Amino acid sequence: METSGGIQASLSGRYATALFDLAREQTALGPVEASLAAVRQALADSADFRALTTSPLIGRADAGRAIAAVAQALDLDKITTNFLGVLAANGRLRDLPAIVRTFAALAARHRGETTAEVVSAHPLAADQVDAIKQQLRARVGRDVNVELSVDPSLLGGLVVRIGSQMIDSSIKTRLNSLAHAMKG
Repeated sequence: METSGGIQASLSGRYATALFDLAREQTALGPVEASLAAVRQALADSADFRALTTSPLIGRADAGRAIAAVAQALDLDKITTNFLGVLAANGRLRDLPAIVRTFAALAARHRGETTAEVVSAHPLAADQVDAIKQQLRARVGRDVNVELSVDPSLLGGLVVRIGSQMIDSSIKTRLNSLAHAMKG
């Protein structure tokens, strides 16, 4: 039951693995991945959608109806729509962000890629993202899928995570190191 990296060790890992296996069997990895990307974006953009997935006050039946409406509005594929219905029926919508992340990691591994989380102080231009991908590819020896996020508190620079490795070149960290060194 255990897969490499302990993905199936968690409940969200088991759900993500089941979805991945189903999508692969039905040769629908691409559509499911695209639908999950839309779900991830909706979670980031919509406080109402986040509330739907996390509120203990919303019953399973109501959550199921609401998630079906969201799936239709986002034009999700059938497999992802049914999967979200299962999560709602089982009271597991709160695990959705972890499931989406784990599915992305499984899909990337299946394609022979690795995924890097890149946090920047400001949104990156396409040419900057391409340069980062090339540098990371040279470092790890295979294609790298980049998940971008923005954290203005970094002030500048990047924080890159690839698996258990972290490369922190942010100005925030440098300033904190300098302040710590000055304290003695």
